[in-house]
Amino acid sequence: MVTTGDVRFGFQSPGDSPGFLLLQITQLWQRRQRAALEPLNLTHGQFVLLAGIGWLAKMGEPISQVQLAQHVEADVMMTSEVLRSLERKGLVERTPHPHDSRAKALRLTPAAGPLVNQAVEIVEQVDREFFAVLGDNLPHMLDLMQRLLDQDE
Repeated sequence: MVTTGDVRFGFQSPGDSPGFLLLQITQLWQRRQRAALEPLNLTHGQFVLLAGIGWLAKMGEPISQVQLAQHVEADVMMTSEVLRSLERKGLVERTPHPHDSRAKALRLTPAAGPLVNQAVEIVEQVDREFFAVLGDNLPHMLDLMQRLLDQDE
């Protein structure tokens, strides 16, 4: 155990901490995504919800705010706030849900379709560029990331 003053660390350096490295990697990836989406006037959070609605719409069922939040693993209140901003931009509509009188059904507006398609291309390109450094190790990295996510089940 490394001691610095009264603070004790289990790692020799921050670079030895998987959690710290994961945080740094996540922040770097988010900065690149944010910069790439900026010309479209979208935040990454807005993109995630738009893409989530687009994905869930393929199922052919009405999409509730709670379903969307669960799908993208986001907080329901944060989802609500971001959806309001997307409504103001004219990209999302909320209509009465046909099966749940307490809920609203979400759908992309006609104006959102081309924007979401463009954003998906941009985000996927940023991913390809960001993870290219892994080369042939990418499939293994994806397996490892999935194992970490599977702990939540």
